[in-house]
Amino acid sequence: MVMKKKTTKKSKTESKIINAVFSGKNATSNSTEAKNLYAKSRFGEPVDEKIQYSLVEALYLIEKKKMEIKEKSKKISARKFKEKIEDIDKKINTNYIVFKDMRQRGYLVKTALKFGAEFRVYEKGVKPGQDHAKWILYPVHESDPLTWHEFSGKNRVAHSTKKNLLIAIVDDEGDVTYYEVKWTKP
Repeated sequence: MVMKKKTTKKSKTESKIINAVFSGKNATSNSTEAKNLYAKSRFGEPVDEKIQYSLVEALYLIEKKKMEIKEKSKKISARKFKEKIEDIDKKINTNYIVFKDMRQRGYLVKTALKFGAEFRVYEKGVKPGQDHAKWILYPVHESDPLTWHEFSGKNRVAHSTKKNLLIAIVDDEGDVTYYEVKWTKP
């Protein structure tokens, strides 16, 4: 008996890796692959005919082997990139765990710095521009203090932007527990 090996061909856009440039604040790419991934999954943001990635998005794509990153025309490893961004953002490890968890659950996660939060989260199937984010998300490590004053401020930001507050508590094992806070009328 002769068995034939069945092979499937990947489309050109699936098999190509995004080549991005690290600027110290973010990563950018003007490649077709970057634009295709943005159209499909909303990774990055279009800025001046390029796709600009937050540090956490770039780290996620590098880990998923969908992106390679260069700094000053020299390719840098995923480990070196992570070291560099740890110097920039002291909360990157906690933020990354939450970002990765939310993406793996099927949610679209974008930065929310203009809202005074780490992330804004869209319901499954909703893309930015189609509707507004449902949640403002604050990742917190279980060992980090969160005062009632800080909690109240975060809740006010969520309420003033017409979003629900989502607190993500990351434990020492990297597990995430989410708490949703909503305003109710008496």
